[in-house]
Amino acid sequence: MEDELFPRACAQVAPGAVHVPGWLSARGQSELLDACRTWARPPAGLRTVRTPQGGTMTARQVCLGWHWYPYAYARTVVDGDHSPVKPFPAWLDELGRRAVTDALGPRAADGLSYDIALINFYDADARMGMHRDAEERSDAPVVSLSLGDTCVFRFGNTETRTKPYTDVELRSGDLFVFGGESRLAYHGVPRVHPGTGPAELGLTGRLNITLRVGGW
Repeated sequence: MEDELFPRACAQVAPGAVHVPGWLSARGQSELLDACRTWARPPAGLRTVRTPQGGTMTARQVCLGWHWYPYAYARTVVDGDHSPVKPFPAWLDELGRRAVTDALGPRAADGLSYDIALINFYDADARMGMHRDAEERSDAPVVSLSLGDTCVFRFGNTETRTKPYTDVELRSGDLFVFGGESRLAYHGVPRVHPGTGPAELGLTGRLNITLRVGGW
């Protein structure tokens, strides 16, 4: 918030896991939101994700490059309208590599080529249980960008969904990158704070844009 006494500082939450507050400018947030709204339209648009056990995720999702479904990837929306997945744009790859450079240093971005985006929309009641991003062959860092409402992002350990974990407040424009020792750490979103996003952005709810490297 602009009226805070001290600016939020970049912080290492765990080895290889870094939170960079306010990484996206107001213009960058607006441009990314416009792109998300385009991607969310059908075909291959925003959908409710159903688990093999018959449940549903409360956060809705759209994918780029490769389509993720529990718990694999495909080139079509196999659990939706069966349309081809939307392409992953080159500018998102550039954004992802710049994010890794800023969070982990330029060496960490060497040779990276991002080709997957999972975009999750959270309304006021949505949550995300503790999970690992383990369906990719690549161990490249995961890049996470937040738009809209503030959330509690729970970042845990690589062994269990339970403690120890650290709760981080992610606001609109924040960047979170995790790789190296923390690449397969469990993480989730136990809470979204409705009405906390910047009014000028014009978004009700929260969008999380997660960039990954498939490695295929």
